[in-house]
Amino acid sequence: MPCSGRFLHILVLGVTLILAVDSRRFRSRTKRWSAGMLLSKKIMDGTKSQKLRTSHLLRIDEHDFTMRPAFAGPAVPVGVDVQVESLDSISEVDMDFTMTLYLRHYWKDERLAFPSATNKSMTFDGRLVKKIWVPDVFFVHSKRSFIHDTTTDNIMLRVFPDGHVLYSLRVTVTAACNMDFSRFPLDSQTCTLELESYAYTDEDLMLYWKSGDESLSTDDRISLSQFLIQKFHTTSRLAFYSSTGWYNRLYINFTLRRHIFFFLLQTYFPATLMVMLSWVSFWIDRRAVPARVSLGITTVLTMSTIITGVNASMPRVSYIKAVDIYLWVSFVFVFLSVLEYAAVNYLTTVRDGKDRRLREKVREQSQNLPCACDMPQSKTMMLDETYEADANSLAGYIRTSKVSEDESDKQEQMVVHLALDSEFAGTKKNCVYGFCIIQNTHTIDTFSRVIFPGAYILFNLIYWCVYC
Repeated sequence: MPCSGRFLHILVLGVTLILAVDSRRFRSRTKRWSAGMLLSKKIMDGTKSQKLRTSHLLRIDEHDFTMRPAFAGPAVPVGVDVQVESLDSISEVDMDFTMTLYLRHYWKDERLAFPSATNKSMTFDGRLVKKIWVPDVFFVHSKRSFIHDTTTDNIMLRVFPDGHVLYSLRVTVTAACNMDFSRFPLDSQTCTLELESYAYTDEDLMLYWKSGDESLSTDDRISLSQFLIQKFHTTSRLAFYSSTGWYNRLYINFTLRRHIFFFLLQTYFPATLMVMLSWVSFWIDRRAVPARVSLGITTVLTMSTIITGVNASMPRVSYIKAVDIYLWVSFVFVFLSVLEYAAVNYLTTVRDGKDRRLREKVREQSQNLPCACDMPQSKTMMLDETYEADANSLAGYIRTSKVSEDESDKQEQMVVHLALDSEFAGTKKNCVYGFCIIQNTHTIDTFSRVIFPGAYILFNLIYWCVYC
């Protein structure tokens, strides 16, 4: 009995141990199976298996995407629309503009079609773009351009179940703009951004505006410091290259009108004030040489500074601009005011020299002449600038051996006066080809006070009527 009882006890203990081990194994298997189920569910989640599903649904590995859609068939129509985000700058010196825009392409590639019960599209970033075919659109006459890459490449690709593709990218481009400055700064400029396929001619790829003029949209907050944006519009035409053929080209045209108020303050008003300041010299006495000369030189140098400053911010064009006409005419008015005083000063100097020589000559001759106090009026008026004849005509009069000091002064003044009148009369008679030296230099300043302002006002009326 003791042996059988002990054996039974051992048997029960062994069975218990076996059951415990089996139960632990079963629990571990159950945990593994449940973990495997959870893992399989996670793998089936589309967000975790995007690469696998994309390759499977879009069949990227089954096609050669180096070839365009419908190769050897009709041209692939590629619609384009553009949203202008900003006009960053307009440079007159470099004759270019910088624009940031969203460029979108629309086409159909049946190789990318995929089955979808919900008919929803799939959206990808720029990594998928390198694996499929996209249009090779570039900017004609572009100087610099780049795709924004903060924080990642600003590229979006959206594929629809029927194979339609939307390809969008954010680009900043600097392109040339042929500007005409003949009316600067009263000008309007029309600049153009041109899009074209680089490799595919019109037989392989047909670029077109997706919605006509509505394909171009702009941000309402776009503004420029010097220009007013008048309008944006789109056009398209064919471009021919002798070596490669015909290409579809799309144009984004925009018209800019320059703000004039800045140039009125910085150029036109200062130039006008300098011209008016030069007229002040007409009211200054002609004998005040330092005042009139310094005023004339100051206005001339100021006008030269204004002209230099304006041309420094402009390209070196070979034609005359509207602002050049205004500034150079103003400069001529200022320069003529300096020449006017030079003429006045010269004529005054010539007249004073003649008067001085005449007085000396008359004083010398008056010492040998009899007193003319009792001379008849008819005889007195016969005196002229030939003082030898005057001496002969006065030879018949009786000389007085003693002449008082008062009578001598009176005689000299009278003879000088008569001699000057005779000199002026002789000068007027000796005019050559209608040119006579104006003896009264005050007359030049008097006429200049009217002629200069009147001519400048007339010039301004003609200038602003032509260019405005």
